[in-house]
Amino acid sequence: MMHGCCPSDGHSFDLIVVGAGSAGFSAAITAAETGARVLIAGHGTIGGTCVNVGCVPSKNLIRAAEAVHGAGAADRFPGLAGRARLADWRALKASKDALVRDLREKKYLDLLPQYDNVTYVEGKAELIEGGIRIDGEIFWAARTLIASGSSPVVPDIPGIETVNVLSSTDAFELDELPSSLLVLGGGYIGCELAQMFSRLGSAVTLVTRSRLLPEAEPEISEALAGAFIAEGIKVVTGVAYRSVTSAPGGVRLEVECDGLRSQLEARYLLVTAGRKPNSDGLNLDAVGVERDGRGGIVVDDEMRTTNPGIYAAGDVTGRDQFVYMAAYGAKIAARNALGINASRYENDTMPWVVFSDPQIAGVGLSERDAKAEGLDVKTSIAPLDQVPRALAARDTRGLIKLVADVKTDKLLGAQIMAPEGADSIQTMALALRFGMTARELGEMIFPYLTTVEGLKLAAQGFEKDVAKLSCCAG
Repeated sequence: MMHGCCPSDGHSFDLIVVGAGSAGFSAAITAAETGARVLIAGHGTIGGTCVNVGCVPSKNLIRAAEAVHGAGAADRFPGLAGRARLADWRALKASKDALVRDLREKKYLDLLPQYDNVTYVEGKAELIEGGIRIDGEIFWAARTLIASGSSPVVPDIPGIETVNVLSSTDAFELDELPSSLLVLGGGYIGCELAQMFSRLGSAVTLVTRSRLLPEAEPEISEALAGAFIAEGIKVVTGVAYRSVTSAPGGVRLEVECDGLRSQLEARYLLVTAGRKPNSDGLNLDAVGVERDGRGGIVVDDEMRTTNPGIYAAGDVTGRDQFVYMAAYGAKIAARNALGINASRYENDTMPWVVFSDPQIAGVGLSERDAKAEGLDVKTSIAPLDQVPRALAARDTRGLIKLVADVKTDKLLGAQIMAPEGADSIQTMALALRFGMTARELGEMIFPYLTTVEGLKLAAQGFEKDVAKLSCCAG
């Protein structure tokens, strides 16, 4: 099915975009605004992962779970008591579905008629030299941009193919809230969903080969595990997966740690073991487009593949799998493909967020990564019990960690774990972007009784004991 206003011959374009998700639409709109004739080839639900099965539905349900938990946590204030519960899973799920439909229509479907020079065609595309083929029909363009996204990975565990494995998408569509869940994988998706389902009433066991959020600072990983355990989530880390079998009440996972084997059981097995690029079936080898060992399309800093006429952006490249980075990379790819305002992909100050509670966010280099680059670094950690905002809120779960260069005092990276931490990380992104030193950050004026003020305290912690300062001192 084709929508939109086609060029005179209907099959020749300035740019073909393969993929109709966040990256694909970002590229198409960027190109269309220059007057280019654009074809979007979509396969699957328009809007891609983020709006349909990823960011939007998950964060909606996470907020709902926070509301339930927040009422029960009111008793941290003397004199308060509260309680909330999930009354109707199907009603909650229906409201999530309505939000998804609304955003898919407003941010994707309704945009197409607003760009006369964008054509949308549905079907699985195969690349050919100088264009694509869809169901035997050929469309031509001097430049093609691949933005086909990614899909959930199912780990290779003996027996896993014999049980009904849930992806995050499947879990959101269950007709009933699961009584119990085994969540496989301690990355950001696993952590977010484990806590969400636990707060809504499921008995949750979170299992991972390494530690929670292995890319985060170890102090934050440990603190998050503690917060989860305090909420009743069973956290099992550092294990090897040995087998998956059916059990009378659902599924059974056998794990091994330090030579000892144990079995974990639950109604469902929710797999959150990462995502793989959707790069199969595109005929990439025939057009000279290389992939890395994990299937990601190899691109340079201009988002060009090993075929000079073909570009790629977003999850299909296998790097920086965040929706805003997909959109950012797609804009660069579109501009470079058309030779307009050429620019390079930069991710040195890319902020990232995990929507657990407390929220976790970071930017720049961790202590480990900085040392791996041969840098001589110093660190400062400010526990949240040193941050007035946390004390006033009677919620001191978390910490702030800064990394700086010993010789220059230049800030290299930051991570924060705090109930309202996500909205503070952009301050550090700006600090890194403009080369601030720890001392400069510590001397800035910050508003009192805010979470972001913790960054100032952490920066001051390089040189002094902030526990010995009065309120707003320094």
